[in-house]
Amino acid sequence: MKVLLVNSSSHQNGCTYTALSEAARALQECGVQTELIWLGNDALRDCVACGHCRKAGRCVFDDLVNSFVDKAREADGFVFGSPVYYAHPTGRLLSFMDRAFYSGASAFKFKPAAAVLSARRAGTTASFDVINKYFTICSMPVVASTYWNHVYGAKAEDVQQDAEGLMTMYNLGKNMAWMLQCIELGKQNGIVHPENEKISTNFIR
Repeated sequence: MKVLLVNSSSHQNGCTYTALSEAARALQECGVQTELIWLGNDALRDCVACGHCRKAGRCVFDDLVNSFVDKAREADGFVFGSPVYYAHPTGRLLSFMDRAFYSGASAFKFKPAAAVLSARRAGTTASFDVINKYFTICSMPVVASTYWNHVYGAKAEDVQQDAEGLMTMYNLGKNMAWMLQCIELGKQNGIVHPENEKISTNFIR
């Protein structure tokens, strides 16, 4: 089993990295492989609604989004981490997730996921809600912890002093490992994914 952890902070080893690393530590202790992916700080194109991915199965902009979706097809779970900017996740993460989930939804369906946020003070719950919506629209079980998945601090050293936040990250990793093990056990016993009904409504009668 493998979990991909996405760090969308412009600071590669900052607060968000510190939080994700603690979740990864718990996953690894439970025998789950992890890969931490940093989105970098270069410009990232947002979705332009061109529809190319519906025909090609890949985003028209061939960058880290497509390479991530390729990895996602082989992964079993996901953690998306972001600092809080004006009470929302980073614009880079939103552009990344818009394109990844729209062009490669099948790579994520029925796989557990979690959102992790870091902030100096506030805006975490609003950001938490934004990221979780990607999961719930894609039939993904949302993994919980023993508190909301937030850490606090202006720099990594501050987060390292946030004992409750780090405990929440650690418990999140443990809970995700448990869910992955339950899903694997279900597969071994013939429990298959439900068949979702498909309908698209553009108006209400």
